[in-house]
Amino acid sequence: MDATTIARHRLHNHHITRPWLQTPPEVVGWLGAIQGQDYAGAKWSIGLRLPGSTDADIERALAGHAIVRTWLLRGTLHLAAAEDVRWMLALVAPRLIAGNARRYRELELDEPTLARSNDILAAALRDGALRERGELLAILEQHGISTAGQRATYMLQRASLDGLICQGAARRNKPTFYAIDHLPGRPRALARDEALAELARRYFTSRGPATLQDFIWWSGLTASDARAGLESIRAELVEQTVNGTQTWRPATEPPNGELPPVLLPGFDEYLLGYQDRSAVLDSHYAQRVVPGGNGMFSPTIVIGGRVVGTWQRAVKKRAAIITLSPFAPLSEDELEAIAQAAQRYGAFMELPVTQG
Repeated sequence: MDATTIARHRLHNHHITRPWLQTPPEVVGWLGAIQGQDYAGAKWSIGLRLPGSTDADIERALAGHAIVRTWLLRGTLHLAAAEDVRWMLALVAPRLIAGNARRYRELELDEPTLARSNDILAAALRDGALRERGELLAILEQHGISTAGQRATYMLQRASLDGLICQGAARRNKPTFYAIDHLPGRPRALARDEALAELARRYFTSRGPATLQDFIWWSGLTASDARAGLESIRAELVEQTVNGTQTWRPATEPPNGELPPVLLPGFDEYLLGYQDRSAVLDSHYAQRVVPGGNGMFSPTIVIGGRVVGTWQRAVKKRAAIITLSPFAPLSEDELEAIAQAAQRYGAFMELPVTQG
């Protein structure tokens, strides 16, 4: 399997070139979780997999709590479907909390303090209250708990990992929080072995072909837990050896044909969701996508399944301005195809597009 074939399968399984899901929660649920620290970019990650949707549609799903934003895999912010967030937290939160122990000590956040901050935050969000981050920090301060420096983030994260609070739609570009008990529907509960299997199923079905190491990196699970999850669903997948490495993917075959250009947001799972990204990104250009290796992923231009440049967006009241930064000169046909991809982004934002 060459790089083009890998890209074809991944674009297909990511629902970028075969979108048939109907709602934002279905897209997020298919992927399991979507990296979410870039709020605007995460919404576009859903939108490009849901033709005809708009930014406002994703906002409504977040405001209605059908999609949840919270700290999940690897302790970073993700979007997850409301029905999935509790079983995912039950699976990953204990290890994340244990991994934070040293940082808690450095910030003088002992367990009694964290328990008290949890109680205060839960009380502040009682009865369906929706509060901005700053409001919650002010309430903690009023109760004599310092929110200086990174203490604020770690207290909010801990309450989220403990399954008390989560984030909804942003208000004036600021995150809002609400009690997780106000999620719609009945929470889905899974035994630990079932949760490992389900997380592996979501990953390899939506991102294959991928390796066990890719899954370990993405999920943040221990190697033994990740392996157990994969083994439990192995019969559902196709196993292939690519360049001497075992990979797994769903049995579905992508259609042949030209792969359309795509403007991916930063942190999109098509690139981010793998430890080894060489199938779609030349290592020579990795620094252009993640400058300084600081973990901040730039939006990328994808042609033929491979990353060929980066792009920037500036959303104004009357237009979305897109600036392209290709790694190498693009042909007129490629530029025309990218212009069409840019128009799709404009339709998502419900704004005309101009190039900067």
